[in-house]
Amino acid sequence: MINKDSTIVVTGAAGFVGSCLTEYLNYKGYNNIILVDDFSRADKQSNFEKKKFTEKVEREKFFEWLHKNKPRIGFVFHIGARTDTTEFNYSVHQHLNVEYSKKVWEYCTVHNIPLVYASSAATYGNGDLGYEDSHAIIPSLHPLNPYGVSKNEFDKWVLHQKNHPPLWVGLKFFNVYGPNEYHKGRMASVIFHSFNQIQKNGFVKLFKSHRPDYKDGQQLRDFVYVKDVIKICFWLMQHQPASGIYNLGTGKARSFDDLVKATFSAMDLQAKIEYINMPEDIRSTYQYFTEAKMLKLRSVGYIDTFYSLENGVGDYVRNYLKSHKHY
Repeated sequence: MINKDSTIVVTGAAGFVGSCLTEYLNYKGYNNIILVDDFSRADKQSNFEKKKFTEKVEREKFFEWLHKNKPRIGFVFHIGARTDTTEFNYSVHQHLNVEYSKKVWEYCTVHNIPLVYASSAATYGNGDLGYEDSHAIIPSLHPLNPYGVSKNEFDKWVLHQKNHPPLWVGLKFFNVYGPNEYHKGRMASVIFHSFNQIQKNGFVKLFKSHRPDYKDGQQLRDFVYVKDVIKICFWLMQHQPASGIYNLGTGKARSFDDLVKATFSAMDLQAKIEYINMPEDIRSTYQYFTEAKMLKLRSVGYIDTFYSLENGVGDYVRNYLKSHKHY
């Protein structure tokens, strides 16, 4: 149990999941928070400007700041990463997703600080080895893009470490959607893009399937609402179960058609969908099916139900997107 006076670090605090997590910590009475990120982008300012925190530290100066200030930290959420799956310069991912994460791990190890870090379902590649969060399959996974490779490289490195934080949990985020992703551009969720397309054009464009075993719009993903993600992060901090790498999805794959229809429904409109060719630059690395096996998280005591796709999309559209509100 981490008490409310403890200092908590959130990396990626200006980003999507990190800013939502900061708000949830505030809601739970935790205000002694060190925010870490690249704070130079004006379009991310609204994600954190109304949050309660004690320090805001630039990502590249963080370790220097730690050395100088020597804060007593009770918990670290390492959510920050380069998440652009269309960034093919691996050195960018290597620096931010691998080397930076190693430094966070090593600091937490030396200072005996519990750590939760963000991994990704992108590590599973095309799903040939399934979606079970077993440590045994991690060395054999073949991610489809440099982002997924970097996340898997860090997971592999973690599993080889003899020294580790008192608690460590890697969370393989599946397709997370929800408020505070306004800045993400092409990488924002399909709900976000669908909402904007409906407002502008009255219809939504979805990628055609380029595989004969999937009909257009029937590509399947495990879509998880960010409110469930941050709730699980908080639960891990409070309960500190067995260390390891865990899936974080709903355990139920749904189609892109379902997702878009839920978006139209939340806007009180009839669904209109057009199918377009998938861009060449992502066609060979596109995942047609993802579905988290969630038995591992359940087995350590997490019992809460997840938002259904319809309820999650409904909440997101009605309470955030329609009014351009932040969480």
